[in-house]
Amino acid sequence: MKVPYLTRERIEDAADRLLSAYGRRFAWSGEPPVPVEEIVECHLELDFGFENFAATPESVGTLGAMWVAESRIRVDESLDPTVYPAKEGRYRFTVSHEAGHWELHRPLFLAKKQQPSFFETEPEPNIICRAPMPQVKKEPIEWQADMFAGYLLMPKAALLHAWEDIYGTAEPYFAAGEIAALSAKWSLAEDRTPTVGAARQMAECFHVSAQAMQIRLLDLGLIKVADRERELFDVPITTMPLPPQS
Repeated sequence: MKVPYLTRERIEDAADRLLSAYGRRFAWSGEPPVPVEEIVECHLELDFGFENFAATPESVGTLGAMWVAESRIRVDESLDPTVYPAKEGRYRFTVSHEAGHWELHRPLFLAKKQQPSFFETEPEPNIICRAPMPQVKKEPIEWQADMFAGYLLMPKAALLHAWEDIYGTAEPYFAAGEIAALSAKWSLAEDRTPTVGAARQMAECFHVSAQAMQIRLLDLGLIKVADRERELFDVPITTMPLPPQS
């Protein structure tokens, strides 16, 4: 489906408004991790659950799907974090991605639904979200939902607060040296950027993948990949002492 162009700012604003509305309604403090399941089920009041998409040949590779008229979202059971804990980040991103479709694209499908139909059949999902394929450009509708998911799971204010709380500074981390060392250690090609320690630590706090967190931190300028001359008494962020555990 063709969708209107949306700026990053508009998508982030939509995610922030959803978080604010959920926070007011359920007295959520804004502390990470973002309770995305509760947002989908309790606030958006959607029928949410798992489905074995691999059971039907035409659905193989599907990670999530949404039926707008039925207010229904399904995620493939291969992402169930209670069975596959290592997939929690992918699972939470998929749920948030479907929430993005609901918030950003629902009116388009509802308008289309008003067109008369002469056939009564089992409704097909309006949106089917499949696993990303290398070298295949995403459609705008999927790009927008991806952006929404990142903003929903890693809101700017919460990230800035957590960064300063963990590292004791609002200054960015210049990661060129660590990236070069990790790339050499794992023999990574030039087009592969490893996740640095700061991204992995923040990812644990927000229950997202380290890769998604690093993309978000780069976007916010909290991690910088360009090198710089070390200033006198400059301390790498990876060596900063962590706050004592309560």
